[in-house]
Amino acid sequence: MKRIFYLVWPLLLISFNTKTKAGIADESSYLNNIKTELKKEWPNNRTINIVFHGHSVPAGYFKTPVVNTLDSYPYQLLKELKEIYPYAVLNVINTAIGGENSVEGEKRFVSDVLVHQPDLLFIDYSLNDRSVGLENSYKAWNKMIHKALKNDIKVILMTPSPDQRINILEANNILEQHRNQVRKLAEENAIGLIDSYNLFKERISAGDRIVDYMSQVNHPNKRGHKLIADEILKYFK
Repeated sequence: MKRIFYLVWPLLLISFNTKTKAGIADESSYLNNIKTELKKEWPNNRTINIVFHGHSVPAGYFKTPVVNTLDSYPYQLLKELKEIYPYAVLNVINTAIGGENSVEGEKRFVSDVLVHQPDLLFIDYSLNDRSVGLENSYKAWNKMIHKALKNDIKVILMTPSPDQRINILEANNILEQHRNQVRKLAEENAIGLIDSYNLFKERISAGDRIVDYMSQVNHPNKRGHKLIADEILKYFK
């Protein structure tokens, strides 16, 4: 009996110590399968669907009610992707609604998002989730994430872009709290993350003016959207 015990016990230790931990997906490899598809030429290629689900920022609102669709980060990304992958058939599908929060977005997730059979999904709701609070938004994001992963969809979460009424350099402000929660969700689910909040914070910390990246109080301008699109592009290189 002692011989059996000593043979099994090290195996248990090995199993315990090598257990993988969840964490934010590696941007260099997370989309490897999609990148492989994007490189294929006709007639071996297929359409790749990228869905952007969220509020007014991914929807393309600049100075409300003006919507600059082609200057928003989903479509700036599309233009950049076509330069890298000239053979790819890419659909950018925007299911974002101005003024919406994640609780409302989760209610229409099956009918408005999953119906498109996305290969890749971006979720961007934090700017408006202040209205529903951290607990409710956490539940809504988690439901959407789990539904997407259950359908073998790659997911990348977006932290909030700025609101000029909030000092981005103030520690633990309400937007930073939502930023931290989104980061936590990405870590817990081992999915992708675009830390838009930190991108803008780094620029302001370096001496840039926040107004130079914004078209109105809470909507980025073309330059601000490019900052986000360029960060997303790193997942495709």
